[in-house]
Order: sequence, then structure tokens, then C-alpha cells
Amino acid sequence: MTTDLFAGIPVRDYAASTAWYEQLFGTPPAFLPNDVEAVWELADHRYLYIEVRPEHAGHAMHTVFVSDFDARIAQIAARGLEPAERETYENGVRKAVFRDPDGNEIGFGGGPE
Repeated sequence: MTTDLFAGIPVRDYAASTAWYEQLFGTPPAFLPNDVEAVWELADHRYLYIEVRPEHAGHAMHTVFVSDFDARIAQIAARGLEPAERETYENGVRKAVFRDPDGNEIGFGGGPE
């Protein structure tokens, strides 16, 4: 069974948002389908995209679970972004939440240390 994902994030400013997500992911978009969307491939068949939709900007909430949590957060910090929030749940799972220029939440989750 294959599970594909195409998760969208509404933004106001295409240029500012594209730059921020490039900083978050450490790579330019995988492709640009048109002049209001930019798409990053997070893993095989799993994409996150921004789309200029000002009336909806700031309401997205996505969490991506990664096997290299500590390394991933350190790499993002080295690119100049710090989490707005950090959480550790009772079961030891950790989460770091980043907020884009519109306030959309992009979290990274990982297992216990």
C-alpha cells in the first residue's frame, strides 16, 4: 500500500513565504506548478506546498514526524530559524513548532531521546 500526501498551506506573500520555507527545509522547492504555488517533497510521494490564498493564510497546522529529530532541529537552527514552541509529551515524544510569516504552524515530531 502506498500512502501519498499533498498538504497545502495558504500564505499571503509568495516571495516571503517561499524564502521562509526554503530556510525551514534547507532546499528550494521541488517544483513550481504556477506563479502562486511552490512545492517541497518531504519524502517519496509526500509533499507540502504553499499557495497564495490571503483570505485563508495563517490557519494551517501540520506536523511532520522525522526519525532524525535532534539533527533536523539543529539543521534548521543553523539556517537561522528557532522553534516558537517545544513540547515533550508524557510518552517521551517531542515536538518543535515553527511559525511562518503568516502564523501557519509547521511542527516536527520525533521519538524519545
